[in-house]
Amino acid sequence: MSNNVTRICLLTLVLFSSACEWFTDFKQQPSVGTWQHFSSDSAANRGFRGNPAGSVPTTGAAVPAYAISYSNTLATLDSFSVIRNPVPADARSLANGRQYYAINCAVCHGDTGDGNGVLKQLNPMYSFAPPLLLDLTRNRTDGYLWGMIRNGRATMPSYNRIEDMDRWDVVNYMRGLQGMLPQPVPTGPLGSPGETGDKLPGATRMGPTVPSAHVRPGPEQMTGVDRKAGERP
Repeated sequence: MSNNVTRICLLTLVLFSSACEWFTDFKQQPSVGTWQHFSSDSAANRGFRGNPAGSVPTTGAAVPAYAISYSNTLATLDSFSVIRNPVPADARSLANGRQYYAINCAVCHGDTGDGNGVLKQLNPMYSFAPPLLLDLTRNRTDGYLWGMIRNGRATMPSYNRIEDMDRWDVVNYMRGLQGMLPQPVPTGPLGSPGETGDKLPGATRMGPTVPSAHVRPGPEQMTGVDRKAGERP
């Protein structure tokens, strides 16, 4: 009898001491805190594929909301017209722009920018996406197109999930579709639906990196009320 009681007590002790490890209740999850390095098995040292919506990139935004809002009004979009394109339309940029265009834009604007996207082919009622080859679009500045992708306009939603520098690559590729570059650009889908590998853009350039590109400042580098003790020098 005593042996049975001992076994029951030991089993109970094991259950209560380790039960939290037995259930997938999401109490313990991988996470990345401020200034924290990734472990050796997290994201294979590649970083995240993209930032969560509304998060703050480690490098800051090229045009933050306090400079130009995220409103999709015509007046707001006009504010982007003066922004200059900092990315040359070289082979790297055009290849990256094509990948983003194929994933985000071609479904409505068509593989060649003629407006004959898959949605229109399935149902003519979805022909609201205009061709990108019209003089109206060709005459827009690169900054305007970059801002339209960021904010959206009318029935076009925001594609701010395309990060700042990658968005310039999309603009460069659009210029290629419009015949405004010295050389033509390749068109058409890069792969079948669901196909991965080199058919997709790379990892985020704005999210956390491994190791962190920033170093936490020490007390000697901090001034004013930012000091550790909260006191002024």
